[in-house]
Parts: sequence; structure tokens; C-alpha cells
Amino acid sequence: MKRYILIIIAVALLCTACNKNDMLKPKRTVYQTEQMSIEPTTQAPTQETELKDTEFVRVEKYIPTIVTDLKYATADNFTNQKIYDFNSAWLRYGTVKKLQLVANELETQGYCIKIWDAFRPTAAQFKLWSIYPDATYVANPNVGFSSHSRGNTVDITLVYKDGTLVPMPTGFDDFTQLADRDYSDCTDEAMENALLLENTMKKYGFKPYFGEWWHFSDVDTYEVEKTFIPTE
Repeated sequence: MKRYILIIIAVALLCTACNKNDMLKPKRTVYQTEQMSIEPTTQAPTQETELKDTEFVRVEKYIPTIVTDLKYATADNFTNQKIYDFNSAWLRYGTVKKLQLVANELETQGYCIKIWDAFRPTAAQFKLWSIYPDATYVANPNVGFSSHSRGNTVDITLVYKDGTLVPMPTGFDDFTQLADRDYSDCTDEAMENALLLENTMKKYGFKPYFGEWWHFSDVDTYEVEKTFIPTE
């Protein structure tokens, strides 16, 4: 009997020792981490800021089909002298937007616009006047500048898509009565072409000058520009 009592006491002591050891062991804390998915930030594309209508822009940038042949950038004009030193046509942005609409419509009929003169610096106007001081054909800058110096006026004609000139009443800077908009003294073909250009320009907000079939001014006017000088 004593023997069984001793066995029970031994077993009890052994269990107590095991429990003590468990209590002395450090408990491991299990941390549950939350899986976070990081998505790339999508930034909305920035839109190009719309230019003001008063700003000067290079016409060729906005009307790729345009043909530029600035007569006053060479000696191929009535003065036989070079008047200004740039070869790209510059206009107010507001005027270019209208001219772009004209070019788009004419292109559907097989034509492109050819520019003979666009923005003309005031210094160029003084030079023209010093060479040819006749107010009938050249604006006297001492009295008032040409509308070309406002950046809203163009001297233009039409060409076919291969660059060939379309028949018109006269060439550029013709100082005879043939150059006016009384088309009764020119061929029917020249009259039709000149009227096509004139009516399309008027449709999109340009006013024709009676004395020169090639001369058009935006009905939206601007101040004479005295500081801007075009660069290539």
C-alpha cells in the first residue's frame, strides 16, 4: 500500500515540475500583418494651355499645307530690295485659327493657300515708305501703319496641291486697275478663282481690300505691334 502511495506522490511532483517549466518559457506573440497592395499613381495628362488670340505664332506650325513665299524677305518685290530678314509667316493666333478653317475648306477643292506677306514689322513699313513714298500703294507710317503691322492681315493667293499657281487677275503688288476687285477686266477663269478665294475668306471672318485682290484683314483687329520681331 505504501508503495502505491509513493508512486502517486512521485507522479504528482513530476506534473508540477512540468507546469513550472511551461510557465517559465517566454510566450511567442504572433502578429498578423495586413497585406497592402500599392497601386501606381495615375496622373492625368496635362493639356497644352490654349494660347491667347493676341499672341504671335508661326503660321506654318498650325497650317502644314500652307505655302510660304514672303516677297519682302527677298528682292522679288516692286522695290527690288529685301525689306525684312525672316522667311516664316507670323500672325496673331486668333487670325491663324480663322485662316486654318479657310485652308481646310479650300483643300477639299484641291487648293492650298500661298502667303506672300503676313506680319510686317513697323521698321519694315518705314523702309517701304522711304523707298516708295506713295500713299496710294504704301501706308505712310508717319500717319498710320499698315494693317500688316497689326498681325491680322495677309496677302495670299491659291496654288494647286502640286504648288502650281492658280490663274488670278494679276501677280503680287500689281499697281494697275487689274488688281482691284472689279473682275470685269480679267479672264473668266481668273475671276472665278479670285471670287472663290474672296468668298471663302469672307465666310470665315476676313474683310477683303477692294484695291488688291490678294489682301485680306481679320475683322477682329489688334493693336499695332511695335516690339515683336519674328525669328526663325
